[in-house]
Amino acid sequence: MNQISARLGRRLFTTSLVAGALTLGLRLPPARAASGAPVPAGASELGLWVIVQQDDTVIVRIARSEMGQGTLTGLAQLVADEMDADWAHIRTELLDTTDNYNARHAWGDMATNGSRGIRTSQDYVRRGGATARAMLIQAAAQSWGVPSEECSAANSVVTHGKTGRTSRYGELAAEAAQLAVPTTVALKTQAQWTLIGKPVKRLDTRPKLDGSHVFGLDVQLPGLLCAAIAQCPVFGGKLKSFDATAVRAMPGVRHVLQVDEQSVAVVADKFYFAKTALAALPIVWEEGEHAQVSSATIAAELAQGLSAKDAAIGNQKGDVDAAFAAAARVIEADYATPFLNHATLEPMNATALYTEAAAGARVELWIGTQNSDDALLTAATAAGIKPDAVKINRVNLGGGFGRRNRIDVPRLATLIARQLPGIPVKMIFTREEDMQHCYFRPVTQGRMRAALDADGRVTALAARISGQSVLATTRPQALKNGTDPTAFEGLEAAPFGYKSIPSLRIDYAMRNTHVPVGTWRGVNANQNAFFTESFIDEIAHATGRDPLALRRDLLADSPKHLAVLNAAAERAGYGRPLPQGRFHGVAQFSSYDSFTAAVAEIELSATGEITIHRITAAIDCGYAVNPDQINAQIEGSFVYGLGAALFSENTIENGRIAQSNFHDYPVMRLASAPKKVDSIIMPSGGFWGGVGEPTIAVAAPAVLNAIHAASGKRIRSLPVKDQLSHQA
Repeated sequence: MNQISARLGRRLFTTSLVAGALTLGLRLPPARAASGAPVPAGASELGLWVIVQQDDTVIVRIARSEMGQGTLTGLAQLVADEMDADWAHIRTELLDTTDNYNARHAWGDMATNGSRGIRTSQDYVRRGGATARAMLIQAAAQSWGVPSEECSAANSVVTHGKTGRTSRYGELAAEAAQLAVPTTVALKTQAQWTLIGKPVKRLDTRPKLDGSHVFGLDVQLPGLLCAAIAQCPVFGGKLKSFDATAVRAMPGVRHVLQVDEQSVAVVADKFYFAKTALAALPIVWEEGEHAQVSSATIAAELAQGLSAKDAAIGNQKGDVDAAFAAAARVIEADYATPFLNHATLEPMNATALYTEAAAGARVELWIGTQNSDDALLTAATAAGIKPDAVKINRVNLGGGFGRRNRIDVPRLATLIARQLPGIPVKMIFTREEDMQHCYFRPVTQGRMRAALDADGRVTALAARISGQSVLATTRPQALKNGTDPTAFEGLEAAPFGYKSIPSLRIDYAMRNTHVPVGTWRGVNANQNAFFTESFIDEIAHATGRDPLALRRDLLADSPKHLAVLNAAAERAGYGRPLPQGRFHGVAQFSSYDSFTAAVAEIELSATGEITIHRITAAIDCGYAVNPDQINAQIEGSFVYGLGAALFSENTIENGRIAQSNFHDYPVMRLASAPKKVDSIIMPSGGFWGGVGEPTIAVAAPAVLNAIHAASGKRIRSLPVKDQLSHQA
């Protein structure tokens, strides 16, 4: 299929689905089952998670969001394995957020963040599959007049062991649906798994190839208008005035609207017309008290936090002060990381339809979101209606990375649509608006200090984190005792690996700015790994130790940390001769309940250009649902994380983001990407860890430590760009 045909096919696919009931084909409409969720005609609901059709098709309901990470396929694997379904007949369906709300969240939390897609939903979705299997076996046993214990299931067929009689799932589904849903079911042991742990093909590949995979930008509805929005460039500022008469006569323009106190939108027949008119619209902003804030003033405030006394302790043991007082030598280093944009490939967007009727107002949203629960509640508040009067049509996400957790987009889209009843409006951020109005990764500084005895052994480690709080922006009610516990990600007592250090204190000075921040893939684990793993390397070089050997000593009491570190080092050939001009760097970390390590092999040119020849990564995520997806996640996380570490930063000038597009916010391109990523998946069992975010934490420190090995230069402030150019 050529590109034009693919685009046309996608548009026709979308339009044909919408023509039926203004919904993007997320389900077939005829009936509602006991759960309250719709089921296709002739199909049967078996518990909350499974629908079985007469032709043996098994539809698995998916509550989480798919944004390229493979969660949809992984969740389907979990359900299909427990119900012994034939994988060739598995289909998926995105669960309706309103159904979940009306059922008091019977399907659980629908947010997809923090590497929780599989990690925190595996138990109840597996039970959903086991429930369906038990009901199908019971239906077959009753029809044959035999005990259920004499029957077994495999590949969507129930078999009676003594007689050899068989029935397909499609034949049994209607009768099974009449049975009481079991309240308890036994889950399979790992030895009984047939699909879990296997590299099955992803279920969303073909739709992406044939153009039927619908993203927010693809949504087309009858009578659709498009909106471009401008928000006050200084965070916290307001919209003072605008002159709508200057653009009303421009081609395609239908409306010029004040959206809220901070923003104005132009609504037009096409998005091009809307953004062109918006660019010409005379706007006066009331920039407010933050207009003089800069990256320099923010950095000074964070630097003050490095030595301030108002710090919350997240992890401590021993007598740190006494250890430093008695130290033969003290090593200290300060580090810094900048604000970062999520830089999703698909700009932020949502389509909203607000309607008024005698029964009351309603809102329908078409949106790619990582948190449809919050999107629903946000739209209800913006429209002034009850949540059950909102319908969220979940479409696929063109990149999430935490950005699509936030509620600004559904709120703004709803506010625009509310002013235009009966007209569907697709609001799209321009790339410039997207770059300058994000929920950025928080700016952070770290001060690391180590006390050494006369033999160079580490007797104490003190880490001070100074920076902005994600929770203070996104969920202030979750702050504990006035501080943000998530600031310690990866450094808490449980995952912190360097347990053989006798005394330890890790604390946090919260320093919030006017810039809104949010979750960015890996969140606080990224900067915490950068601080600690860079500093462990500094200790090694300062004491004449090999960085790997030092880590092995300090991880002696942390076997899972040590196991992934050893695996990565062995596969990478750490310590063995490398080609001329190449150097190794190593890092390890634990976050999101997984253990990771990486060894980077790099080459540094005389002009400071970095070639990443190879990264060897090891991960213990407890159980590995789909190894192929884990490999892809590791590769993707390294590209994303290293792009940020080497090239990307958002700076503040006059209270606003200075960058506007990819020309001044560079991301990793193919030429700079690692030439090879060698993944080692080593699930030890007994726990369910995350995958999408843990490995990103070790990417930057492994490469940075290799840069030091190659050049002798220690990079303590990100991004790396321009810091090595003096090598020439």
